Amino acid sequence: MAKRGIKVTGVSYRLHLTPGVFVGSLVKVTDNSGARIAKVIGVIGAKTVRRRIPGAAVGDMVVVSIKEGKPELRKQVMRGVVVRQRRPYRRIDGTWICFEDNAIVLMTPDGDPKGTEVRGPVAKEAAERWPKIASMSYLIV
Repeated sequence: MAKRGIKVTGVSYRLHLTPGVFVGSLVKVTDNSGARIAKVIGVIGAKTVRRRIPGAAVGDMVVVSIKEGKPELRKQVMRGVVVRQRRPYRRIDGTWICFEDNAIVLMTPDGDPKGTEVRGPVAKEAAERWPKIASMSYLIV
């Protein structure tokens, strides 16, 4: 019987995580780019059935609209990576983890972080998938 949750794609594998941030969710921006609150308007690479709301888990890239923050950033459409989610998810070692809030780090179209530091903890899954976010964060859980 095949192992559930591990999907082998080439050399590395991507663990299936329970999505906790959906289209329409308001999330906290946890970097120092100037934005405070963003609304998720899309999930990059999400494939779902018809009329199902796409969801993102820790480490996934989302498209957001900035709702609160500096005036030059408000109403702009940007990309971000989910670094924390409230919904509990299971790690490969059997532990369950959840955070106090849903949070993202804003990214440029090239895949570089927009800010220079990350406030608060970052999930290990996001840090492994995005090494530039891992180098900016001071606490990886």
